[in-house]
Amino acid sequence: MSIKDLEPKIVWSYFHDITQIPRPSKKEEKILAYLINFAKEHKLEAKQDKVGNLLITKPATKGKEDVPTVILQSHVDMVCEKNSDVTHDFDNDPIETIIDRDWVKANGTTLGADNGIGVAAQLAVLASTDIAHGKIEALFTVDEETGLTGANSLQPDFVTGNILLNLDTEEEGEIYIGCAGGKGTKAHFKYKAKDVPKKYFWFKVQVKGLRGGHSGSDIDKGLGNANKILNRFLFSIMRKKYGMVLSKIGGGNLHNAIAREAFAVVGVKEKYKEDMRVKLNVFLDQVQNEYKKTEPNLDIHLESVQIPSKIIKKSVAEKLIQAIYACPHGVIGMSRDIARLVETSTNLASVKMLDNHIIEIGTSQRSSVESCKTDIVNMVSTVFDLAGAKVTHNDGYPGWQPNPDSEILKLAKAEYKKLYNKNAKVKAIHAGLECGLFLEKYPGLDMISIGPDMTDVHSPDEKMKISSVGKFWDYLVKILENIPEQVVE
Repeated sequence: MSIKDLEPKIVWSYFHDITQIPRPSKKEEKILAYLINFAKEHKLEAKQDKVGNLLITKPATKGKEDVPTVILQSHVDMVCEKNSDVTHDFDNDPIETIIDRDWVKANGTTLGADNGIGVAAQLAVLASTDIAHGKIEALFTVDEETGLTGANSLQPDFVTGNILLNLDTEEEGEIYIGCAGGKGTKAHFKYKAKDVPKKYFWFKVQVKGLRGGHSGSDIDKGLGNANKILNRFLFSIMRKKYGMVLSKIGGGNLHNAIAREAFAVVGVKEKYKEDMRVKLNVFLDQVQNEYKKTEPNLDIHLESVQIPSKIIKKSVAEKLIQAIYACPHGVIGMSRDIARLVETSTNLASVKMLDNHIIEIGTSQRSSVESCKTDIVNMVSTVFDLAGAKVTHNDGYPGWQPNPDSEILKLAKAEYKKLYNKNAKVKAIHAGLECGLFLEKYPGLDMISIGPDMTDVHSPDEKMKISSVGKFWDYLVKILENIPEQVVE
């Protein structure tokens, strides 16, 4: 069975099309070309700004001309993550989808339901002939996952509507009215490559089997961070007697994903070869016990390797390991205003060896309170400053302050109750939605965010609940059909 055969077919058919189009962040040309062609085929007005954001406009249906314009918004790029044993070229290969009972997932890669299902819902609304609605502005933004570039560069006159429905959340039956702001912090360690010492045992240690996940919405789930786990082991063998040296290190990839895998190529004095295997077995037993509930597949593998060509200068390697050990990761504080909402967090996302003898540590900080965001950024920066690294930051993005008196929220709550005879949950999310940036440029926007059920986004375990897509679609249609006419005073 193909996902094109699932109901509602109009949504799933477009989602299938989207999975066949490579769309990594910053490489959205193919999906944008598809959307522009869609607009031409449906004789709809389309315009594009200088960074690539696309707006497709559909006129109001007959009798709905006085209904306020609604902006439907999703981002077109996807997080590109795969398991290490999977061969997949995200620049050229389509996503292979699998139906597993009530879930759709991909074959060893991210699915791209974040935010492909939002794009599919927008196209379904634009193509439909049986939905009564006011004027629709379908806004497709670019490069959300790696920089919020599209939202950040949106011009103040690009859209005209005052109601915005963001289709980028992951829990059916929940209406989001706020999100955290964020900032990225990078540390660069410059090192000299040194000659390899003699009479050493060389091995590669790998942390594998972790679930990964979104560094915002999954940060409170007790998941393991491969960079932190690997570094704990390296720190434990950094004692003087072993003579430990480091040749290579790497782990994680994206700033908004919790690291699933990490590795290091390490040398110790030859006489301590067996000690390493014993120490690793003991360490593995400890961390498997710590993560037995949340990371049942956690594994750490040690294998001997050939003598490397060079090593990282020992003093820099030690400062690197100490800094990663000291760098915080995870939840820093919970909200005092909204129950069970993470307020502030930080993610030790990646460790990468770059050209010119530079090791880059990538981290990201989030908070729904601007001063707390600044505080955690300073905390992380200070750790790496003390270790002698060069620290830089990106511009970051603002949070989205909840508005419990929102008119579109009141309508959305009422329509959900009518449809399903239960109350939708109104929440804020500890993740970066584009809504905060939209509100900066369009202060009068009235916004909510909705979506179907998804789990493990930003990881190869990402999946979307089939039955929730139908509910999400029906709900979206009802909201559009029941937005009242503007009152002219």
